[in-house]
Amino acid sequence: MPTLKTKSSAKKRFRVTASGKIKRKHAFKNHILTKKETKRKRNLAKFAMVEKCDYPRVKSMLLV
Repeated sequence: MPTLKTKSSAKKRFRVTASGKIKRKHAFKNHILTKKETKRKRNLAKFAMVEKCDYPRVKSMLLV
């Protein structure tokens, strides 16, 4: 039986914390930043946690 591989796209986008939670980056921080407020850009730069309802989907991609 072949071994399963982690999805490369998920590997680049998510990190698992020591407590088992999954961190993610915010969207809308890549381009067209001139029209966005400084406060908004600063808050988008921070990490966020994946919602509980999305855990099974993300964990299956990461093989956690």
